[in-house]
Amino acid sequence: MQVVRKAVFPVAGLGTRFLPATKAMPKELLPIVDKPLIQYAAEEAVAAGIDTLIFVTGRNKRAIEDHFDSNFELEAALRAKGQTEQAEMVRRILPDHVRCIFVRQAEQLGLGHAIQCAECAVGNEPFAVLLADDLIVDAGAGVTAALVDRFSRTGNTQLSVMHVAGPDICKYGVVKPAADGRSVAGLVEKPAFDQAPSTLASIGRYVLRPDIFDVLRCQPPGAADEIQLADAIDLQAGQGLVESVLLSGLRFDCGSAKGFLQAILHMGKRNGLLDAE
Repeated sequence: MQVVRKAVFPVAGLGTRFLPATKAMPKELLPIVDKPLIQYAAEEAVAAGIDTLIFVTGRNKRAIEDHFDSNFELEAALRAKGQTEQAEMVRRILPDHVRCIFVRQAEQLGLGHAIQCAECAVGNEPFAVLLADDLIVDAGAGVTAALVDRFSRTGNTQLSVMHVAGPDICKYGVVKPAADGRSVAGLVEKPAFDQAPSTLASIGRYVLRPDIFDVLRCQPPGAADEIQLADAIDLQAGQGLVESVLLSGLRFDCGSAKGFLQAILHMGKRNGLLDAE
């Protein structure tokens, strides 16, 4: 069984829901207290044993690369002021053994297309996908670690899922459960509330088999006239190659202003910066 050592982070989106804050700054660098969203996701991947982080970027996303790069001038300035702890924090944004690769998505044609753009860096290996908009905390060893562990035992594509009750289910890819309760029979992208096959919503964490690239290359545009990852996973599910892992921990949709604020309040309380209610 192949080991999952690579993770893909699709970060080319424009972040229009946070304008004007994201006019010049990538939404992935918006801070949850003192750490940007993308760093939480990167640390989650590293905690799962992943050592190669592949960022699919777009125009005006150079700041993400700068965040994970060295900044000798800042380190030197901090050390000169005796701020050694802060200098070490800046130097060790990621462990030394972790490498970052940046590839460009020239045109935004959907999540499936963003994953395709990473093929040259992923190669013929299984890989994780983390959407930084989904901040997941208090999940023990981590959501990605749970998916990697399950993949190591079955070799099937793994989806992180959670229960969503009510009309909000139409915002997600929704799982058609198989009879065994663990396998996925299909995945429907953003169905109408009355047509959703279950209350199990796929969220922004995946471990994918490398043959997903073969599926995506032949995938016609789907919803919103984009190449949808959910459509490719649905095809694999029909072949019995997809499983789900129920989310543990808390998820905040930081792609929305409400979810972003809820995440800040939760982390502020958890870090002792706000009084817990």
